[in-house]
Amino acid sequence: MGFELRHLRYLLAVAEQGSFTRAAEVLHISQPTLSQQIRQMERLMGTQLLDRTGRAVRLTDAGETYIHYARRALQELAAAERAVHDVADLSRGSLRLAVTPTFTAYLIGPLTGQFHVRHPGITLSIREMTQDRIESALLADDLDLGIAFRGAHLPGITTDDLFTEALSLVVGTHHPYADRTDPLPVRELEDRPLAVLSSDFATRRHIDTYFDQHRTTPRIAMEANSVNAVTEMIQRTPLASVLPEAITRDHPHLRAIPLDPPLPERTVTLLCRSGSYQSAAARAFTHLTRQWVASSGYSSSP
Repeated sequence: MGFELRHLRYLLAVAEQGSFTRAAEVLHISQPTLSQQIRQMERLMGTQLLDRTGRAVRLTDAGETYIHYARRALQELAAAERAVHDVADLSRGSLRLAVTPTFTAYLIGPLTGQFHVRHPGITLSIREMTQDRIESALLADDLDLGIAFRGAHLPGITTDDLFTEALSLVVGTHHPYADRTDPLPVRELEDRPLAVLSSDFATRRHIDTYFDQHRTTPRIAMEANSVNAVTEMIQRTPLASVLPEAITRDHPHLRAIPLDPPLPERTVTLLCRSGSYQSAAARAFTHLTRQWVASSGYSSSP
């Protein structure tokens, strides 16, 4: 009797959960059945794959070697199943997309709206997460595409640059700077109250680096882990923020004021797993994204 796909999935579950009990719960099978199946694998392999002596179940050296190929095999089989069910005319299908958080404020709405109008039969799954989690999910075949920033990427990630993103001081229409047309010297923000994204955002770290470089220390009056919370606050108070200036394009109650010197621009890029199967839906979304970027007047990436 040889291995079946369930054996590979069982081994992966135990390795990920570090426990037969938790893995059995995830797999919806009994713990004795799971243990028996793993023992059967080990007998057929002629080697021990799991170390059961500690508090947590861990892979042995042989198990670590084997699971690398098992995980890759399951990913390829999943891709093969999607390829078989892929419909080139886009009458049905699915697309798993993730973006870093600030893109939900100005990019994802227009893109996914147009995509749905063109291809209503495609089921869209959209997730918001940090760039490192996007890349890990792509490598694990949990996503088809990601939108993030150019930079140091994990091995196995392919990038397709889209446009450059500029950040500016963003204020509400009632703010004293709202009618300003010339760039604001960054030193004028010394001790000025700002509403900013929390430090787990890459955008916040980008902004903090900029202020440090120019020896300016604004007063952080509010932090939020939501772009919408920040934009709502600056609309209703005299607070300002530093955000992608594109957020103000379709927002009548926000104004973008360039800073002097300007913040370094960032290159927005489309991410996918190198060599992975690209469904008709993924190809269509990539094409639409490039069309939308060109028609919206964003600066082309260098």
